[in-house]
Amino acid sequence: MTTPFPTGATPDRGPRRTVRSFDNYLDAQAAVDYLSDNGFPVESTSIIGHDVKIVEDVSGRLTVGRAAALGAASGAWFGLLIGLLFGFFSPGIAFFGVLLVAVGLGALWGALFGAIGHWATRGRRDFSSTRRIEASRYDVVVDEAQANRAEQALAGMVSPTR
Repeated sequence: MTTPFPTGATPDRGPRRTVRSFDNYLDAQAAVDYLSDNGFPVESTSIIGHDVKIVEDVSGRLTVGRAAALGAASGAWFGLLIGLLFGFFSPGIAFFGVLLVAVGLGALWGALFGAIGHWATRGRRDFSSTRRIEASRYDVVVDEAQANRAEQALAGMVSPTR
């Protein structure tokens, strides 16, 4: 299938060129930051990830009790926020009472909803995890008109280290 714009171009921009490739996102981000620090118009810059994949790291088994505990913790935080909002309108020592009740009710409701939510899945997902997106390579791409300037600027960049 052919596209209505040249290879390396996008519909809203003209032709573009890769000026440097990196193995990780943080190094690509550091390169764009370096360009910005050196007065390069970064509005013409993109970071493009190639061979993108989703990685899910399993952090543990999820039981009804653990789901309730996690729900209680998040509910307590929400209760703290609500307690602070309402507590500001309470005189003197009543502020602490409002805060305590709000945190307690938030934790109770959070635990209840966490347990019911996990129970409702009927064991289809009995683990907790975090997800992230990774790419095998990250290209720093700029508009063709700015590519030579970007390459010259990046030539002076010390290799990023983490």
